[in-house]
Amino acid sequence: MTHDRAALDALLTEKRRFAPPPEFAAAAVVSDPAVYERAEDFEAFWAGWAEELDWFRKWDTVLEWNPPHARWFDGGKLNVCHNCIDRHLDGPRRDRPALLWEGEPGDRRTFTYAELAQQVGRFANVLRDLGVKKGDRVAIYLPMIPEAAFAMLACARIGAPHSVVFGGFSPDSLADRINDADARVLITADGGHRRGTIVPLKANADRAVARCPGIEHVVVVARGGLDPVDMVAGRDHWYHDLADGVDGDCPAEVMDAEDILYILYTSGTTGKPKGVVHTTGGYLTQVHATTKTVFDLKDDDIYWCTADVGWVTGHSYIVYGPLAAGATVVMYEGAPDWPDKGRFWKMCQDYGVTVFYTAPTAIRAFMQWGEEWPGGYDLGRLRLLGTVGEPINPEAWMWYHRVIGKESCPIVDTWWQTETGGIMITPLPGITRTRPGSACRAFPGIETTLLNDAGETVDAGYLAITRPWPSMLRTIWGDDQRYRETYWSKWDGVYFPGDGAKIDEDGYLWILGRVDDVLNVAGHRIGTMEVESALVEHPAVAEAAVVGKTHAVKGQAIAAFVTLMGGREGDEALTAELKAHVASAIGPIARPEAILFAADLPKTRSGKIMRRLLGDIAAGRALGDTTTLADPAVVQSLKDRYEAKEG
Repeated sequence: MTHDRAALDALLTEKRRFAPPPEFAAAAVVSDPAVYERAEDFEAFWAGWAEELDWFRKWDTVLEWNPPHARWFDGGKLNVCHNCIDRHLDGPRRDRPALLWEGEPGDRRTFTYAELAQQVGRFANVLRDLGVKKGDRVAIYLPMIPEAAFAMLACARIGAPHSVVFGGFSPDSLADRINDADARVLITADGGHRRGTIVPLKANADRAVARCPGIEHVVVVARGGLDPVDMVAGRDHWYHDLADGVDGDCPAEVMDAEDILYILYTSGTTGKPKGVVHTTGGYLTQVHATTKTVFDLKDDDIYWCTADVGWVTGHSYIVYGPLAAGATVVMYEGAPDWPDKGRFWKMCQDYGVTVFYTAPTAIRAFMQWGEEWPGGYDLGRLRLLGTVGEPINPEAWMWYHRVIGKESCPIVDTWWQTETGGIMITPLPGITRTRPGSACRAFPGIETTLLNDAGETVDAGYLAITRPWPSMLRTIWGDDQRYRETYWSKWDGVYFPGDGAKIDEDGYLWILGRVDDVLNVAGHRIGTMEVESALVEHPAVAEAAVVGKTHAVKGQAIAAFVTLMGGREGDEALTAELKAHVASAIGPIARPEAILFAADLPKTRSGKIMRRLLGDIAAGRALGDTTTLADPAVVQSLKDRYEAKEG
């Protein structure tokens, strides 16, 4: 593991502590610290949360654990969509808003739980009319519009696993995910609004589907107002045409607790993204439990998670967890700085947001924009703040606490990942004395430790999860061996999430970031191999190596070291061309921040590129051991040129 030493030392000497405000603690969903002791019987603890859900048939066993495979609530029958909608319809939640949606242009739509039931039932019947059956995979490539939630819930209702692809991904990335999941149907939109422009999702989808022989139908939601839109007869259908006159009543499919709910792709240390598989009963149990307790949700809360449903945070903490808990959820389509940098705060004011969950990347951007933006709006209803996606630095934590929370809102800094499905490490806002920069303790029922390579317990090392948890991934779609090798091969029967961490004198965990070849750029996981592969596909590039560099807003940015084909010269035009090429191949989130052209890259005598040394260069650190290099002069030359370019 390598980290910026000065930043790490500053982080670990953070001594400020913040107790929950007394009035908050007194009314909190969890107000008794003994919850951790009670959760030591973790099967009974999780079974208690599962009891809060509606089951068509109760489970036979809470957990069957045959490492690395778990079966939670085996024999139980339920439906996720039924739990997110139907079970709320016989009480006061029926006419309470479920979704409060705002588009970037300012248009608004509100759906009560009763109205949500009709929308989702209609969408489910449309999919059934297209021949989608239980077990069929459906790909979803939509902007942040209500139909994204409708489509996910409709798939869950009929037992068709969905694979949501972030709308910022390129046609090639979309095609790869469609083909890997063998999806039969793609749901997209004509376009989506982003920073005053329209992202041409249907055009991107057409380019992807040209490579996807398994796609039988493309369902297109009218959102962007694009005209004309190319529609392939017999394959492409406007959703409003398919839904016209369709009944909103659709029986929920009876699903086994271990039936697949969704596949979500995440970057790996090799070029091919991994299709993370999440199932039904255990996943819903954990996201329901964590939503209620971590966010301290009450019936009168207005809850806003600013993520996109293209990422796991949107799955777990916009759609499934909050709706299972009966919450009122805010959804927003566009950028936080459109039409100006006060957009988020205006929405908090307009909707009366009480619980706000966003990424450290966004918070650092807010800091740069200045306090006058949030200061111009009434944020007085906020009572709880949260962070997700990456570790938060103490300076950003304190700004969030002071400027947004007015020093009266507990902050829940949550650690989890696509593979864990739900929150794993977090404060409990009614009982935890928080420390800026620390995710604090494992959630009750979760067991973590820090290990070294030999599997010995240490105070600073690799984060490890030592027993199964309900929302854990079950496998990698179509590649169980990769699942075993990626997550379970470092130590016997222990899950390795790929993060380094330290434990302090309070027993609190400090997450230090990735220790593998996955970068965390603005909370998005991007594999270095994916970016390197995209660069090498360009005809000018002979070889490429990618590392992370510290970025004041994004946390990490991408730095690429590139050697060119004989005769080519690197210049600003080629730099821009290569950045655009990567953005086109993967998506704008993968666009390199810096590209340095080099005659050669530092390699061992066996020809292996020493990315560790490139990471030292990008971080401005002293170079590590260079004795194994074939030509040690190469790396010093690169370091000098990089420092000169970066200024």
